[in-house]
Amino acid sequence: MDRIKRLAFEVLDGHKSKFGGDFVDNKKALNQISIIRSKSLKNKIAGYITKFIKKEIREEKTKQARIESSRSEQVETVIPESVEGDDAPESAEELTLTNDAPESAEELTLTNDAPESAEELTLTNDAPESAEELTLTNESDEPKTE
Repeated sequence: MDRIKRLAFEVLDGHKSKFGGDFVDNKKALNQISIIRSKSLKNKIAGYITKFIKKEIREEKTKQARIESSRSEQVETVIPESVEGDDAPESAEELTLTNDAPESAEELTLTNDAPESAEELTLTNDAPESAEELTLTNESDEPKTE
């Protein structure tokens, strides 16, 4: 390691919080911390410190950007997997409905978003006395009782 780097790291080890990305401010901080009689040596050390601090800041920003992009990619990959899960029913026969004795007769429209086909199913409840009286109709098929 050459003399400039060695001296710069000695100063940075003890007083890193006083330095930033501006050469003039770093030169003033170096004057307060140390006594360097040579103007060129002082400028070289302050310049190296400035270069080193800017490099650290730049690397930290790129590291944060990579972390953010990897997080967003993970979120994007998790969302489609949960939407395209294998647990979605593929046909009206696989769809199971339960009735908790509703107050009045009502017509509900359910959408089955299976990956292979999306069918619109209509659930009609004319007599809400038992779960067996529920009628599940598919617009292309005859009514079925469960």
